[in-house]
Amino acid sequence: MGDALCRLTIREMNRLLRAREVSSRQVTEALLRRIAEVDNKLNAYVTLTQELALEQADAADRRIKNGDKLPPLLGIPLAIKDLICIAGVRTTAGSKILYNFIPPYDATVIRRLKSQGAVFLGKTNLDQFGMGSSTENSYFGSTHNPWDLERTAGGSSGGSAAATAADECIGSLGTDTGGSIRQPASFCSVVGLKPTYGRVSRFGLIAYGSSFDQIGPITKDVTDCAMLAEAIAGWDENDSTSAEVPVPSYARVLDGEVRGLRIGVPREYFAEGLEPEVEDAVRAAIHVLEGLGATAEEVSMPKTDYAIATYYILTTAEASSNLARYDGVRYGYRTSNASDLLSLYRKSRSEGFGEEVKRRIMLGTYVLSAGYYDAYYRKAQQVRMLMAQEFAEVFKKVDVLATPTSPTPPFRLGEKLDDPLKMYLSDIYTISANLAGVTSISVPCAFSSQGLPISIQLTGKAFDEETVLKVAYAYEQQSQVRHRKPPAVPQGDGHGV
Repeated sequence: MGDALCRLTIREMNRLLRAREVSSRQVTEALLRRIAEVDNKLNAYVTLTQELALEQADAADRRIKNGDKLPPLLGIPLAIKDLICIAGVRTTAGSKILYNFIPPYDATVIRRLKSQGAVFLGKTNLDQFGMGSSTENSYFGSTHNPWDLERTAGGSSGGSAAATAADECIGSLGTDTGGSIRQPASFCSVVGLKPTYGRVSRFGLIAYGSSFDQIGPITKDVTDCAMLAEAIAGWDENDSTSAEVPVPSYARVLDGEVRGLRIGVPREYFAEGLEPEVEDAVRAAIHVLEGLGATAEEVSMPKTDYAIATYYILTTAEASSNLARYDGVRYGYRTSNASDLLSLYRKSRSEGFGEEVKRRIMLGTYVLSAGYYDAYYRKAQQVRMLMAQEFAEVFKKVDVLATPTSPTPPFRLGEKLDDPLKMYLSDIYTISANLAGVTSISVPCAFSSQGLPISIQLTGKAFDEETVLKVAYAYEQQSQVRHRKPPAVPQGDGHGV
């Protein structure tokens, strides 16, 4: 029974809890055993919170026994990306410089999940500060893909995606600055949603690119994605960038009906660099939606060509500013070998930050420096505005855009680590949604000839999560992909409980 409990979705577990057919503690214990059995292969978790999880599970079971009103996430065991603060729980951002940082407060998304009675299994691995596409930049080692242990789980939310795919949690939270939810979700064959910028509070999220970062769900199916997204969304007085826009019931729009919806297929996303197997799989998925009554038409988004350059100018500039606070004085890692204040700053940062973080800080400092600000930063901001306008124009013609999530299936660990530009191009199809601030979801659609996951990305207008979830659900109901489980971490003999 233990393995069956680990395979539950949020919706399924919610139903079983309400019927009192299982307890939250049973499922939580089964998942903790599952983590103990397989995470030595995956390295999806940085910190386990076993004691906290069991306390929360017992509290949820008491609420159920007492007949209290039962929120949708009551008793549901979740994994949290280690970039999101939980009071009293080590939060590292995947970096040596925050190796022993214990925040004194909860992020708003954590506070909202706690109010529903969710259970926190632990904190998941990531590229340091969210800077990477493969979770190979983590101070705690690489996360391995549960479909092929020699391949990356994607990044930067690779730990959350791998844990979800391998049934080490019922669902998880990640963060998305330029594709860091959607690309690992694609690589691990799970569902990942980047909400509209401002839809979910960033309070308590350790910042990388403040005008890009968004927290979002990574789940086993679209229904779970809708449930978790609704739970964490909404305006927050602690975050000046959160929007006062009502949050609808996302789950209620999941009816499988897409007749009459218009799907845009941007030609720039089906160009050189896209592997043929990926293109074939995504076009087949679009054809499925057409069979359900949606219409598809080719559109053009020529400013896509400027996305990579624009993104890496703006995000590195913001990273340079955001990471200036880690100086060895206030909190975080401090070198033990400093002779004066200047050497304390220099050595603490040199020893505490990883190579990719240093690269982005230096790039950002350069584009913000005197003599280069106008040529790089200001120009990139202008291009970003033009890209947002291009999205607004195309959404006058179509309801959603359908594209690949990634140009390739998951690549091998180490394959791109020594070539930063090649690594950056892994996000070529995801970063535009962050530049424009719109919503986007990745949904599994196929497997390659090598048995590696491929996903379709559906992008919608700002604050229209309903439509992308609706289309994603309609496609998912026609696909058998979600029923496959990763072969690299098979379930046990069924005697877990």
